[in-house]
Amino acid sequence: MPPLIFRKGLDLKHEVAGVLAESYHSDLVDAVKEAGFRYQSGRLTIHLAREFGFCYGVDRAVDYAYQARRRFPHRQVYLTGEIIHNPHVNDQLRSQGIRFLSDPGQSLDRLTPDDVVILPAFGVTLELLAELQGRGCTLVDTTCGSVLNVWKNVTRYASEGFTSVIHGKYWHEETRATASQALLTGRGRYLVVLNREEAAVACDYLRTGGSAEAFLRRFERAVSPGFDPDRDLQRVGCANQTTMLSSESLEIGEMFRAAVRDRYGEAELATRFRAFDTICSATQDRQDAVIELLAGRKVDLMIVIGGFNSSNTYNLARICARELSTYHIADPDGLVSATEIRHKPLNEQREVITGGWLPDGTVAVGLTSGASTPDNLVGAAIRRLDELANLAGP
Repeated sequence: MPPLIFRKGLDLKHEVAGVLAESYHSDLVDAVKEAGFRYQSGRLTIHLAREFGFCYGVDRAVDYAYQARRRFPHRQVYLTGEIIHNPHVNDQLRSQGIRFLSDPGQSLDRLTPDDVVILPAFGVTLELLAELQGRGCTLVDTTCGSVLNVWKNVTRYASEGFTSVIHGKYWHEETRATASQALLTGRGRYLVVLNREEAAVACDYLRTGGSAEAFLRRFERAVSPGFDPDRDLQRVGCANQTTMLSSESLEIGEMFRAAVRDRYGEAELATRFRAFDTICSATQDRQDAVIELLAGRKVDLMIVIGGFNSSNTYNLARICARELSTYHIADPDGLVSATEIRHKPLNEQREVITGGWLPDGTVAVGLTSGASTPDNLVGAAIRRLDELANLAGP
């Protein structure tokens, strides 16, 4: 008998609603939304982006995890790794008695048919899924629908003989899972490009060829086994990690379209290039919302809240940093004092302490959070900003 897989919840949504609200809801955030996404107190005004925080896919994944814990109270429940990239949420799940296979001392080798394993929102590789099924574990699949849409497209590319060009981070769980889907038919290939610079390298090779050895050294960990750029760049289909900067994903798609046209001509474009829309609507909405906030409001600085390993949060900070001083904090504890903030600058590996971050006098702060950040952390940040600006400020 094949192992049981739950993909549409466990019929306990109402039973876990209370603990979810207690763990992640914020009455203050609700009030700020009702006030036009604006909070004013003393010298401080906070402008909250109109789309922020938990997206549908994240909310659903966390809900399913709590349902799984409630449904199987006497069985060990595991997560393959972080359910989403937010330390607060993952620690809350650990407090519910859910173990993480990625934690020290845990191992796939220990799993038995009595165990329950939750698959995270960004999915797992086909290899890992096969191993879990082979061990007979009960599975709770929380893979986001937007991720499933990307998988559908890359498997279609593979079946039609196209190489999937994936805009993403080759080390990220979602991109690894998507790449494995590209190999599903046994004839698929993939290439992962991180940014415009890497896309330009691939497009230059597509146009004029070059040293295959140099190409493979450049993309050593970002190509499918046996990848041959002379063979595998002849027909390409574009997709993306759903949490990447959407404008960059679209631009990279156009770069490959232009390279195919330059190499093979307009008449060959339809048979050699595919570009289905795999932009996640929630990611797009949150990015659009900060662009709108920056265009329509006069703010002195931006605070972006979310896990430092969260791709969508990083890209929100990236958008904001183009316009003004931006501080990406993991949680409200990063708001150390009115004179110091602990944050992670773009493209740096560690947190730093920056002084003089909160201006004197009247101050307007823009605020947003990544799709894996719950409202209670946003509410706590609002209260902390109020405290620092008005109790500790001039």
